[in-house]
Amino acid sequence: MPKLEPYSRKLPYSYALGVFPCLQLMEARPETALRLLLHPQGLGSEGVEKLRALCAARGVREELAERVLKRESRKDNCFAALVFEKFESDLDPAACHAVLCQISDSGNLGTALRSLLAFGVRDVALVRPCVDAFEPHVLRASMGAFCKLRLRVYDRFEDYRAEHPNRALYPFMLDGAVPLNAAARSAKPPFSLVFGNEASGLPAEFAALGQSVMIPQSSDVDSLNLAVAVSVGSYVFLHGDERE
Repeated sequence: MPKLEPYSRKLPYSYALGVFPCLQLMEARPETALRLLLHPQGLGSEGVEKLRALCAARGVREELAERVLKRESRKDNCFAALVFEKFESDLDPAACHAVLCQISDSGNLGTALRSLLAFGVRDVALVRPCVDAFEPHVLRASMGAFCKLRLRVYDRFEDYRAEHPNRALYPFMLDGAVPLNAAARSAKPPFSLVFGNEASGLPAEFAALGQSVMIPQSSDVDSLNLAVAVSVGSYVFLHGDERE
């Protein structure tokens, strides 16, 4: 078998680190699994043995790879990983979307993806420049949610808009014109929730592209963490009292 390289954006494969993310991958996209990497100390544990059985049933090769696990996870207690083939999905035009523009932090992206899946948004557009969605620590932060989403990367927001025209856009901005609850109350699916970079947010011109939204907050903080804003926004739009 070819030697496994340190993760790079240029590689055709990535690493799902940890037993639970691996189980999620085998549930959602088993056809992408290439190799199961195991740590000797994890053998015999319930989660690892379940993972081994699933991989054996799919003909996925397993091997002891303690050094690779430590290299990719940067930890001593990562007991399993799956090497899997990278994939890209088409977004469902009939579903609500989240559009994440120029996200730069892997932990923020992974946590945001997990929240989106939890609250019912399965279609996610990423707009470059952005963190590599297949970077192992994005997958780890998402706790496997990444594997259950339809995700597509676009070079520009305009490319996303051209592919999905005539959708209601709700850009989240610090100076948004309408409070979150009011915007969600009038929203009719399918719509797109648009979020910007952690530090700079969305450029001012996004206010003219749709109904800009603000999340009311106290004056004691200047802004919310991206993943928090995505969590609050997606929950209210998909599960607010007005939609129950």
